[in-house]
Amino acid sequence: MSEDPIRRDGLRERYWTRVPMEKMSAAEWEALCDGCGKCCLNKLEDEETGEVVLTRVACRLFDDATCRCARYEERHSYVPECIRLTPQTIPDHMYWLPATCAYRLVYEGRELFHWHPLVSGDPGTVRRAGVSVHDLTVSEAEVPEDDWEDHIIDEPL
Repeated sequence: MSEDPIRRDGLRERYWTRVPMEKMSAAEWEALCDGCGKCCLNKLEDEETGEVVLTRVACRLFDDATCRCARYEERHSYVPECIRLTPQTIPDHMYWLPATCAYRLVYEGRELFHWHPLVSGDPGTVRRAGVSVHDLTVSEAEVPEDDWEDHIIDEPL
């Protein structure tokens, strides 16, 4: 019997609890994303305190209905500043990664929440748990950057 049984979706069983991030397959890495959409929200950082707050102003490529990037594979062609999160870059982004982010949780050695699709088996649990930004956003194409402060929100937890 194999040590790492492969599930029907091509992922190893509970891989995130025992496989180092840098050893995850591309599919496993991508599956860590719960689809909450918080990383696609524009953030504001206080220059004096370093505090980061979320706005409901989403990247112009964000699809509010699916909570996913509409052009994920080629997003850097449209939004060159879009973050490419890797095991090596996570430490640089911890200060703004959402508290519920699986990449953050796994990096910190913590367990995923019960609503995460890898745990629940259902991508809809993210929305039902109230942690996604589904139907909460406005596009950055519609809101001038000077007005983003008017759209500050608390992180959906």
